[in-house]
Amino acid sequence: MTKVHEQTLLEKLRGLPPERLAEVEDFVDFLAHRQAGERGLTQAASQLATAAFTRVWDNPADADYDRL
Repeated sequence: MTKVHEQTLLEKLRGLPPERLAEVEDFVDFLAHRQAGERGLTQAASQLATAAFTRVWDNPADADYDRL
């Protein structure tokens, strides 16, 4: 985030009543949680794919390619 965007966002936040600030904070927490979940899902899928492909890749017929 650039300083200009950060400053604009802070100005908008300062103009909100306290009850709206609580909603904004909840929404930011939701976005952070969702982003973390998406990252975790991507990592889990990658690990599952690696495990599945290991059975295909690790075989004597492909051993020559492993040495390249």
